[in-house]
Amino acid sequence: MKKSLVLFVLIMPFLFLINVQAQQWSAEQKEVWKGVEAYWAVGISDNPMDFLNYFDDSYFGWSYDNEIPHTKADAQKSLSYWTTKGKTVYYVITPARIWVNENFAYVHYYYTQVNEGKDGKPITEKGRWTDILMKKDNKWIMVGDHGGEIK
Repeated sequence: MKKSLVLFVLIMPFLFLINVQAQQWSAEQKEVWKGVEAYWAVGISDNPMDFLNYFDDSYFGWSYDNEIPHTKADAQKSLSYWTTKGKTVYYVITPARIWVNENFAYVHYYYTQVNEGKDGKPITEKGRWTDILMKKDNKWIMVGDHGGEIK
């Protein structure tokens, strides 16, 4: 069972790549994607709460798990809770569409991540997100997002 989970985690991201690899990204799109990669990396760092530095105060997001959109304060409360339950130990993110218009952008992308609880048991999750971004102080930050795990 463990071998098949590892195999699934390693192969799954490449299935998404087949569809999106043919796209060529502009310099602006690459810059936006680099910002997305940066906050995902912070999310699995030793200081995952620093992920909130990529949220604008005006942020409203709506995950598939929530009945209503939530604020930056709600995201902070949720992240504070989940970081006590375990951590993400592996992830792959793959862009599907990046739109940029000066200081605003949105990114549709797929993700696969492996979370490890306090018991050490890996849990694989895959899904999709749309992040709505604003460039502020030369950094891409979220003003909104939507998505989550695909069950």
